[in-house]
Amino acid sequence: MNDAAHDLHAPHFIGIGGAGMSGLAKILAVRGASVSGSDSKESETVLALRALGATVHVGHAAEHVPDGASSVVVSSAIRADNPELAAARHRGIPVVHRSDALAALMGGRRALAVAGTHGKTTTTSMLAVALGELGLDPSYAIGGDLDAPGSNAHHGVGEIFVAEADESDRSFHKYEPEVAIVLNVELDHHANYASIEEIYESFETFVGRIAPGGTLVVSADHEGARELTARVAGREGLTVVTVGAAEDADVRVRSVVAHGMTSEVTVELDGAELVFTVSVPGRHYAHNAVAALAAGVALGVPAADLAKALGAYTGVRRRLQLKGEAGGVQVIDSYAHHPTEMTADLEAIREGLEGEGRVLVVFQPHLFSRTQQLAEEMGQALALADASVVLDIYPAREDPIPGVTSELIIDAARRAGADVTAEHSFAAAPALLAGLARPGDLLLTMGAGDVTNLGPAVLDEIKGSLQHLSNVASNV
Repeated sequence: MNDAAHDLHAPHFIGIGGAGMSGLAKILAVRGASVSGSDSKESETVLALRALGATVHVGHAAEHVPDGASSVVVSSAIRADNPELAAARHRGIPVVHRSDALAALMGGRRALAVAGTHGKTTTTSMLAVALGELGLDPSYAIGGDLDAPGSNAHHGVGEIFVAEADESDRSFHKYEPEVAIVLNVELDHHANYASIEEIYESFETFVGRIAPGGTLVVSADHEGARELTARVAGREGLTVVTVGAAEDADVRVRSVVAHGMTSEVTVELDGAELVFTVSVPGRHYAHNAVAALAAGVALGVPAADLAKALGAYTGVRRRLQLKGEAGGVQVIDSYAHHPTEMTADLEAIREGLEGEGRVLVVFQPHLFSRTQQLAEEMGQALALADASVVLDIYPAREDPIPGVTSELIIDAARRAGADVTAEHSFAAAPALLAGLARPGDLLLTMGAGDVTNLGPAVLDEIKGSLQHLSNVASNV
């Protein structure tokens, strides 16, 4: 791929509606670039980009690449036979990877990059919101929307740029942050990493890219993160700050107390105690907030001010996002698709659940390769729910793998003692789920695919049933 630094005055994005791509397109449009792109379908994100002046086509075709395009920006999800990519190569237009474009956008700013197998989007969002709350107006690029379509990125006038750093395709090796966060290190992205050793080597490379005199904020609790810390200890010009509940943590989490859907967090930092509230439930999210706190302090932001400002964070779309309530049933959307994330979200919801209600889950596995490697652990995670429904695998960019289906997860869940039901018809799922739920229950739509669309449909089913019962009663 070509260096993006001088190729972005008229970029064309293939897959412009994606979480990572749309954010870069937004920042470039606001900076005055002539942005164009294509996506597979219309979406709220596409509409938001058009409102900023971007030209966005639906569908992929060679003629969508404008004559004046200075570059064509792609992600690792774009297949080699994409007609727009082929057209760019044929016409000699520079092809720029999304990570190179992001690296170029961060140039000249005080960059803060958030990495880890889980929790990147949440932690990046916490920092973006808190720094904005303090009037620092950071630029940011996040893998999810804060509260509305198009809110996954911002071009700020401040000197800080906060970015989510993706390890899935090693693209985080392109960045040179002043401060980096590593939340956890686990084996995932099996199509790109053959072993945990490859994962460690990749994260070591990322840490090696931190600017001289910079800071690594890393979990003191997570086994993989501790291993990474041991591997990079003693590197010249690198300050390492560990965070977590472990006794040897530099920034120690003293307690996390759940209050419904919020958490009160007490930390010890430089010998002083700080208490602040995070408006999302669960220990996992509280620890993300503490990592954000430590990273902001490394940039020179006063700890007490930042701790208070973190209370302004109210969540990211798809990260335990309340979709609505009907008939006493709450529907919450979760992006969790790895067993660790699934477990963290289910434990968080369980901690915040009030009354006698049950935790129900409809889970859509994401990727055949991930299911092949982690079906047993996914099934064990689902055992934390009172009942669950498992859909067919969402393939995303992958082709099927013989013998790999959602039945692998269902069998594992049943071995773990879970009450689990298979549903192979996406269209039939809303009625099934509405029939399972009763007043006081909390239903999680869980997964990284289109399972998010089921929440509103389930709520409509419940409302329809209530209306039917009301009509029957009125006619008696």
